[in-house]
Order: sequence, then structure tokens, then C-alpha cells
Amino acid sequence: MRSKTIKQGIERLPHRALLYATGIPRSEMDKPFVGVVTSFTDIIPGHIGMRDLERFIEKGVHTGGGYPFLFGVPGICDGIAMGHTGMHYSLPSRELIADIIEAVVEAHRFDGLVLLTNCDKITPGMLMAAARVNIPSIAVTAGPMLSGRMRGRRLSLVNDTFEAVGKYTKGELSDREVEELEVCACPGAGSCQGMYTANTMACVTEALGMSLPMCATALAVSSEKKRIAFESGKRVIGLIKKNITPGKIMTRQAFDNAIMVDLALGGSTNTALHIPAIAHDAGVRLPLEAFDELSRKTPHIADMLPGGKYYLEDLHWAGGMPAVMKRLGSRLNDTLTVSGMKVSEIAESAVVVDGEVIRPLERPYHKEGGIAVLRGNLAPDGAVVKQTAVSSKMMRFEGTARVFDSEEDGMKAIMAGKVKPGDVVVIRYEGPKGGPGMREMLSPTAAIAGMGLSDSVALITDGRFSGGTRGPCIGHISPEAMEGGPVAMLRDGDKIRIDIPKRKLDVLMSDKEIKDRLAKWKRPEPKIKKGYLARYARLVSSASEGAVMK
Repeated sequence: MRSKTIKQGIERLPHRALLYATGIPRSEMDKPFVGVVTSFTDIIPGHIGMRDLERFIEKGVHTGGGYPFLFGVPGICDGIAMGHTGMHYSLPSRELIADIIEAVVEAHRFDGLVLLTNCDKITPGMLMAAARVNIPSIAVTAGPMLSGRMRGRRLSLVNDTFEAVGKYTKGELSDREVEELEVCACPGAGSCQGMYTANTMACVTEALGMSLPMCATALAVSSEKKRIAFESGKRVIGLIKKNITPGKIMTRQAFDNAIMVDLALGGSTNTALHIPAIAHDAGVRLPLEAFDELSRKTPHIADMLPGGKYYLEDLHWAGGMPAVMKRLGSRLNDTLTVSGMKVSEIAESAVVVDGEVIRPLERPYHKEGGIAVLRGNLAPDGAVVKQTAVSSKMMRFEGTARVFDSEEDGMKAIMAGKVKPGDVVVIRYEGPKGGPGMREMLSPTAAIAGMGLSDSVALITDGRFSGGTRGPCIGHISPEAMEGGPVAMLRDGDKIRIDIPKRKLDVLMSDKEIKDRLAKWKRPEPKIKKGYLARYARLVSSASEGAVMK
């Protein structure tokens, strides 16, 4: 056990004295020490129920024969951070979380880890840390929120509040309806109800093999989630005894599985940042192109919000991730999972309860998976789009550039009615370096959708999108504007052509014109010049590499 380093031998007498000061009984000192990482906070709905889950994890660790030690990491709610300065910190917080866990684990020589997580950047940050320290680890995602209810219909955060801003601006919602929406859309604990980034990453975690079956979709308010937390705490001791580390689970084949499940679900484009970042810390090469290659041969079989109609609760009752794996069958690699079972065993034992929520491969919602990677003279290193959330009429689109150098400027123009059918809204200097922090553009995309422009206006950015985004919205344009990518030389009136089936994103200009304009381009002053974000901007890599810090 690694923990012997801090508890055995005469030279560790002071260490033992400090450990006894924590209240640990002498009878427990020889047991495996398990770090229980929790991102509990009072301000994130997806995390407010974690105090109960911490208790059940502790019970499980004790039952399994270990001794648990809780420690915390920060969390940011993307919904609350959206549309203002706070969103600069969201993606960079992923690296902070990974670094904090690495520091605490290595300093205290834990034998194993239980990762209690939820929401957009916290889950990938924890998995990055698990890959990095490579000690037996298991993740417990805290679960999705129940759907909201108002006047007999179900509600979700993104489709019914962010898009309500545009509807209200158009005069389609009254003040009273807005007041009702904001208290009904999110009824309690859990991650937002659709296949947005938080729930996509929970599903990815289970498909990757890092959480127990049904963990991704079991509701935050359910006793089932508590039982999964207990079993996870107990199971980590088995992983320690057999020395089953993340490196033995998070292989290239397992990452391919995670991507295929993500594509089958029509998940968030943010996975094109997070999965490569986790792979990076696992020492696995995973190019952006893997998403596109797998997307072309992985059907979209679950019509989930925001582009579809089903909620996470529907997916859970339909059979959860095991049922999705059963549908994908032999397409998935037969890799090991933290449960001790292989993927094939989990799939074989699964039951598809609702064949409309999780369709068979021969009757998919779309023939290809959720994410497409576009390239062209505007995105030589790639850009991503959630193609399953784009209407058929917008899969090919040619429009006129309306160029903005920040999200705020773009949002003002949209809300003022200055964006018209046939426009391509360009929001740049919002990439990993330029943002800094690669902010999500949910406010402008939701406003466009709410104003009924999803089938006549496209939006492209070197920033990124929320998992709640739908419509022809292309993000992660690389190289970004701050690095002198072609998007930096765009001007109002330029003609832009989007062709998702052909995977193309181009400005209708000659190579010479682009080169001449870029020769005159001057890098602007950084938006933020001090603190963590200034350091982050200097070290972060391109979105095409997962926006990892190097």
C-alpha cells in the first residue's frame, strides 16, 4: 500500500501522531487509506445533494475494509457563470481541479480514490487527475435533476429558460410566464435535465469504465443513487487489492467506446475538449479526427434534449448506459470496467425497456453520430458542430458574416434585432487564449433559437458551446483568432459557406486574399492581464488538442 509511506517505521512516528489527531482508531491504521474527493457546494444544483452521497461512500469504504478521508475541490456552475466574466473561469477550473487532486493525493499517499463529482468541468477534471496519479479510482457522478413542471408540461433548464430570453424579447412570453418559468424549470438537486455537458460527461464516464453500471443516469434524488455511492465506496477496496488502476481501464479502446456512446446519444460538443484532455493525462494519443471517424459509423439512437425530446430520466427508465451499450453491441471494444465486469458482460445483462428512447441501430434518429469535425480555410486545424441538433435545411448554408470580437458585442446585436436571416454570426477572441478560457456561447445561441432564427442564422466561434446549444452553431475553430488563425481576418460582409455533410467550413476568398489580410493583422492586447487567467492564457494549448495546459 502506498499509505505505508506515511504510517510505518520509527521515522514516521510524527506522521502517525498527526493521523491519530484526526481521530482515526489504532485498529484502522493498517487498512487502505482512501481519498474521497468531493465537489460539494451550496451554489451548484448538481452538487447540493452530495452530503448524503459522501456518507454512503464512507459507509461503503468502511464496509469494504478501508478508511476514508474526505477532501474538497472547487466547482463552478456553468449556468450561473454564463454570459458574463465568470464564464472565463469555467474551463480553466478543470485544470485547477486536476492539479488540486494530484497535489493532495501525492502529498498524503492515498491507496485509492473515490471521485464524487457532477457537472461540466468537475467530472473531466477529476478523471484527468485519476489518470495522472494512476491509483485505483472510481467515479460517482451525483446524478441528473428531475424535469421541471409548469401547466402540465415538462421543463428543462436550457430549452425553457435560456431560450425564453429570446421568446420574451419577441413578445411571445409574458412577465408572469417568465416568473413561473424561473421557479419551475429546476425543481431541485441534480445536473440539468437534458444531454447537456454535465450529463454527457456522466455517460462518458460510465462508458469509459470508470463508474458502476447505471451511475450516469440514476437520479440525484433517488435512493438508487445512494446505493450506487455505497457500492462504489466498497468497490474501490477491491480495486486496491487487485491493483486495478485507471491506466488499465482508460485505454485507447475504452476512449473509443466513450466517444461512440457520446455520439450515439448526441452529446455535448464539449466532449471534444474533455475526452482528449483525459486521454492526454492517461498517456493515450487521441486526435480530434477520432470523433469524426467514429461519428461516420456510429448511428445516433437516442433523441435527447436539447436537440431532441427526451430527458435523462427517460433514458434512465429506458435502461441507462447498459442498454445503450447493448444496442451498440459488438461495435464497442470489450474493455475492463471498475465494476470488475467487461463491457460485453454489462451489455449482455442489460434490458432495453423503451425501444423508442433507445432505438435499434437499424432504425436510428440519424445515420451518423452527434458530432462532426469540420475543416477548411477558416478552420485548418478543425472545428466541431453537434450535427444531430441541426435541421436538415441548415446542414448546408451560405451566409454573410457579422463579426464581433466578444460574446457581449454579439449578444447586444442579437437582442437589438440587428441579426437577420442569412447572417453568419462570428464571435471571435473567445478561444482558450483569447477568451481567455474559451467561454460558452449559450446566451447568444439560445437567444437566436428563442427568436426563431435557428433555421436562417448560423453562429461560428473560436469559443465553445454549452451542451444545451442547438442549431447550426460551430465552435472550437482552430487556430483561434488570438493565435492569428484565419478567423481573425474576417470582416462584415464576407461570405461564409458551411457544408456539414462534406465537413467543410470556408470563407469564399482566395488563399492570397486570406494571406494578405493576415499579414496586416495585429494581435490585440490580452483581455485579462493578471491572476490565474493570465497564466492560463500563456500555457493553454489549442482547442484541437483538448485545451490542456502545457
